[in-house]
Amino acid sequence: MAGSSPCASCKLLRRRCAKDCIFALYFPPDDPHKFAIVHKVFGASNVSKMLKELSMHQRADAVRSLVYEANARMKDPIYGCVGVISYLQDQVSQLQMQLAVAQAEILWIQMQQAESSMANRQFIHAEDKSFVLHSSQTIVPQLMSFGSSSNVVREPLKRDRER
Repeated sequence: MAGSSPCASCKLLRRRCAKDCIFALYFPPDDPHKFAIVHKVFGASNVSKMLKELSMHQRADAVRSLVYEANARMKDPIYGCVGVISYLQDQVSQLQMQLAVAQAEILWIQMQQAESSMANRQFIHAEDKSFVLHSSQTIVPQLMSFGSSSNVVREPLKRDRER
């Protein structure tokens, strides 16, 4: 018996709460609704049998699960927890789809930016000379005057200089 008053189970079932009452630890007298809903869905006898089959350290988790399932059954008598799980899985799928669309849009924007930057800088190489194709479609030869192995001259575009 938990304290001087009987546990919620014994109070609801109108019986005397023994010292070794299996429900006393998990259904305190200050929360009678918790046992009432579990009793309504599963029955006190079935809950008692389930708890007796479990070790002491597993019982608290089992009671939390029973209370959760009982609440879910009261809200949705047909599907119970399965309905909640199904709903959450649908939400996860929708969010994953939204994320994939957002990632695709980001990739598309990045590709568009890369293409526009590449279109502004097209290089044609010829032995020691490099030609830069400007947006005005005029080709300007550039002599290489540096000692690297690269044949590319990077010259800022007209509109880049104006900024």
